[in-house]
Amino acid sequence: MIELRSDTFTLPSPAMLRAMGQARLGDDVYGEDPTVNALEDRAAGLLGKEAACLMPSGTMANLASIMTHAPRGSKVLVGAESDIYVYEAGGASVCGGVVYEPVANQPDGRLALEDLRAGFPDDPEDPQFALPSLICLENTQNRCGGVVLSMDYQREVRAFADERGVAVHMDGARIFNAAVALGKPAAEIVRYADSVQFCLSKGLSAPIGSMVAGDTEFIRGVRRVRKMLGGGMRQAGLLAAAGLVALDGADRLADDHDNALRLAKGLADTVGIEADPAAVQTNIVMFRVTAPGFTWQTFADAAGRLGLAVAELGHGRLRAVTHSGVTSADVDEAVAIVRRVLSTGAEA
Repeated sequence: MIELRSDTFTLPSPAMLRAMGQARLGDDVYGEDPTVNALEDRAAGLLGKEAACLMPSGTMANLASIMTHAPRGSKVLVGAESDIYVYEAGGASVCGGVVYEPVANQPDGRLALEDLRAGFPDDPEDPQFALPSLICLENTQNRCGGVVLSMDYQREVRAFADERGVAVHMDGARIFNAAVALGKPAAEIVRYADSVQFCLSKGLSAPIGSMVAGDTEFIRGVRRVRKMLGGGMRQAGLLAAAGLVALDGADRLADDHDNALRLAKGLADTVGIEADPAAVQTNIVMFRVTAPGFTWQTFADAAGRLGLAVAELGHGRLRAVTHSGVTSADVDEAVAIVRRVLSTGAEA
């Protein structure tokens, strides 16, 4: 099966498995796992932040970050197409008493400043309004096609947030994809965010885990929320060892970007498929099936029977994500399968 549903399907490399077997361990809840401590120091350094904390998942990483930044009864401004708002089960409202206010994402992933401005009440003393305490950005923006937020835009949001006394959190699940795409260090990419989370288990290919980074006081709060949510792990160095190897291999994400563009070009040259190679910035390709007689579901089912797995990602679009388990030859075979499905019909 050529697995293009997500880069969460990556498997740990042999080097990761060796590192896991050799990891020095301790009790991380006591702060005594040396491999976890090494990973946290490395992540903080790569992102230019004071401290970092290993989390079981990106969902918990974002949730702990929001709950640390945002008091109960306040609201956070989030993208209407953001993973935080769409896919993370409303956790900040359920667990933290925090209100989400969805803001329309522009096609390039931005939350327009005028739309953010509308989230702030004209009279902040009026007791009927929940006051914003946090702006959440997503980089790369998943449902907008893996697009990268520009540095100029991030600078504008930072100034906007400072004027209003609110923090900025970056859901950087694929932040190293953004760094590779812009040709800049990750620390530069997140310099305007107070906090950032990134996933070890997507394109970086570690089996489990995400990191939250920020200043020391913020990370202290994140650790408390992590414990409350049940995310405190003991000999977590087994996972952290894979994470350290993953960070060493971040540069290979460029291969995934090349394969995504190769895939998009092949799809764009296929009658019955709508795809735009110019829109592909990282490792995510969005496309539509326009051939008569198909829905996205019947197409995906037929492709699956022929050995290609793709997934729907809202608004009738299909998503294909390249990663370490997908070669250029796999990409060419994926395009061939798409054409075979369209030529033989949904029942093939």
